[in-house]
Amino acid sequence: MSTDTPTIVLVGHGMVGQRFLEALAGRGLTATHRVVVLCEEPRPAYDRVQLTSYFSGSTPEDLSLTDPEFLERHGIELRLGDPAETIDREARRVTARSGLVVGYDVLVLATGSYPFVPPVPNKDAEGCFVYRTIEDLLAIEEYARRSTTGAVVGGGLLGLEAAGALKGLGLTSHIVEFAPRLMPVQVDEGGGAALLRTIEDMGLSVHTGVGTQEIVVGDDGAVTGMKLSDGSELATDLVVFSAGVRPRDQLARAAGLAVGERGGVAVDEQCRTVTDPRVFAIGECALAADGRVYGLVAPGYEQAETVAATIAGDEAAFAGADLSTKLKLLGVDVASFGDAHGTAADCLDVVYADSRAGLYKKLVVGRDGTLLGGILVGDAKAYGTLKAFTGSVPPVSPESLVLPAGAGAPVQLGPSALPDDAIICSCNNVRKGTIREAVTEHHCTTVPEVKKCTKAGTTCGSCVKVLGQLLNAELEASGVEVDKGLCACFSQTREELYEIVLALRVTSYRELLDRHGREGARGGDGCEVCKPAVGSIIASLAPTIGAGTHVLDGEQAALQDTNDHFLANLQKNGSYSVVPRVPGGEIAPEKLIVIGEIARDFGLYTKITGGQRIDMFGARVEQLPLIWTRLVDAGFESGHAYGKSLRTVKSCVGQTWCRYGVQDSVRMAIDLELRYRGLRSPHKLKSAVSGCQRECAEAQSKDFGVIATASGWNLYVGGNGGATPRHADLLAQDLSDAELIRLIDRFLMFYIRTADRLERTSVWLDRIPGGLDHVRDVVVHDSLGICDELEALMAAHVAHYRDEWAETINDPEKLARFVSFVNAPDTPDPVVAFVPERDQMKPDLPLLAIGLRPADDILEGTATR
Repeated sequence: MSTDTPTIVLVGHGMVGQRFLEALAGRGLTATHRVVVLCEEPRPAYDRVQLTSYFSGSTPEDLSLTDPEFLERHGIELRLGDPAETIDREARRVTARSGLVVGYDVLVLATGSYPFVPPVPNKDAEGCFVYRTIEDLLAIEEYARRSTTGAVVGGGLLGLEAAGALKGLGLTSHIVEFAPRLMPVQVDEGGGAALLRTIEDMGLSVHTGVGTQEIVVGDDGAVTGMKLSDGSELATDLVVFSAGVRPRDQLARAAGLAVGERGGVAVDEQCRTVTDPRVFAIGECALAADGRVYGLVAPGYEQAETVAATIAGDEAAFAGADLSTKLKLLGVDVASFGDAHGTAADCLDVVYADSRAGLYKKLVVGRDGTLLGGILVGDAKAYGTLKAFTGSVPPVSPESLVLPAGAGAPVQLGPSALPDDAIICSCNNVRKGTIREAVTEHHCTTVPEVKKCTKAGTTCGSCVKVLGQLLNAELEASGVEVDKGLCACFSQTREELYEIVLALRVTSYRELLDRHGREGARGGDGCEVCKPAVGSIIASLAPTIGAGTHVLDGEQAALQDTNDHFLANLQKNGSYSVVPRVPGGEIAPEKLIVIGEIARDFGLYTKITGGQRIDMFGARVEQLPLIWTRLVDAGFESGHAYGKSLRTVKSCVGQTWCRYGVQDSVRMAIDLELRYRGLRSPHKLKSAVSGCQRECAEAQSKDFGVIATASGWNLYVGGNGGATPRHADLLAQDLSDAELIRLIDRFLMFYIRTADRLERTSVWLDRIPGGLDHVRDVVVHDSLGICDELEALMAAHVAHYRDEWAETINDPEKLARFVSFVNAPDTPDPVVAFVPERDQMKPDLPLLAIGLRPADDILEGTATR
């Protein structure tokens, strides 16, 4: 080709293609070259790593990686929906589907990969999908509206995400994996077992060690089931194939470029094709010089940078990449790094496993103590630190890096312990030294500034927490005062605000803001961060400081989150749930009948929860007072499922019924729940009491848990389940009833006093200086001399407790807020509608999506239905 301005043609505009364009711009090549991009998809590059977040509320625009101003500023010609059809290497021309012919001086192939669909009968039937693009997700979402069961073929990363998406769409979900375990590439047998247990606990059915033999279809040609290789059949009306990907190299093959035996455009260390020096290939379509096709985004980014440097005439090479990964699948942390499967000669394994908690941690070490790799399932907080130490001897023993807190002197190695060449952001290959330079040389003072300067944390986001720690450490080391204030309104931390409210008896948010807020915030309205945080502080101290004890009293009402505002949990379709307290899980038949009658009369969906309560879903806001009037009349109280407060105290049946029980766990659970009900705290609180060491109530997964012994009670603190499970730590043992309650009083009030906003006890216990030992010194041994005060604060709470719903239904002013429309208080919200399912009802999600008025045949959840 011969023109005055050399032309670079990029075929494909995915994540790697966009990174290549940014690398060109960063080197000034967009000013000296014409850049043309031929893109098959109808939208510019988007974050495929976060694709599943579409089902949790992200829009295609949220996922976009392309700023239109960037393209315009650099004169990049992006042609959407117009992929390259042919390459004429002799004439150096590319022809697009539209007929457009573009000459090139440099051609870069970034065509990515395509989903592999097993060659089984009826694989293309109606109801079969792949999981690769936003358009795929839109099609799945639409088809799921008329489906009840979905099956995913493939138990790898995308397969698990697809199964979670189907479950989120309301389908019964199955995962079919040919390998003997889930995620066979990333985890070993132990890690797979931990992952399997956790995923099955979420309600997904997993079938491992079997393959798909045939897609079964009905007379209309639509999917009705699957035949598996073990002879079994699976009824399903939607199938998603997620059985891996293959390099998309058809265009290169047709152009005569060399490809690998198993696919992929063969390239050298500069990512230049071995056939034609003017053609490059990057990302999942490239077979790298080391013989690998890399399916991760980080190696693709490195290849993109390599090609841009080569075009600019700089020395650069892609000699391979680290395959370490850290993922969050269905809320479960999964990470692997280095020689995760222990293939090195004479290596040793250090393993910690807790199948009940879904935890599995394995480190592979050499005979000399060198850390070679590892696998983390259920808790991957140490991933960044461990990965950085791979290839070296860590400064502490391997055991201390995998054991949980409270089990053998755990060691927390923060980012400051890492060497400067440690990789902090593996997606963008950013080292710790680069982040430090962003602070010291480029004067970055916030995490967004560091992200913009270094690109760290801009892809999967798993390293953002470490970025913040490094930023603060570097600023403090430079003598810069780090702003640790709660928000833009207050320079104080939550703990400092708590002390101000307590010491000065501040009873209103307005007073606190005007007297102690930042100069520019005084006299203002505050923000959505500090208002509920201060509201919680005032509520927890209300009896002591003389404030109103009801969260809907006066100014307090305006400080509450949506759930507290209506004393109920807001649900997906705008309706609310009703959760009466069932102390200790013990309930009389008469009260069960009352709940059943109310659910029947108001058309509510009922569900028994893991917290040993009965939840009723689907109440409209104006129905809440009517429902609670009947509940209160029957002797029920608010279960505070809506508040950052005590939720439940679970129990087993204990010695009263169980032949293994050694204490009356039900009585203790009821006593604890009635004592701490309504206690406002930085985050929700959960508890449990087990009547023996068999631990049927799962007390060690709670914020405070109690286990009976022959001599009394053992108290555990700082546990939680959820997305980041943590075993609770033993605080004290063989306690009498009085000793147990006294220590729990102290522990809870010390937590409320010192925790950050929205900080669970598990995170607080890991963060607070001194950790468990410090908390034990304060709570058990009164090292700070504050235990009398902590006990007095709890005593004031207990003495002044009043049921929020009992007071609300007798207060006309509070009742006035329970309407869907202020200007039409008797009009229900027309979008809150339901459809029948399994003898109950569920939200009408298609109606919700388009916001239409319900038809006459849709259940409206009224008492007169």
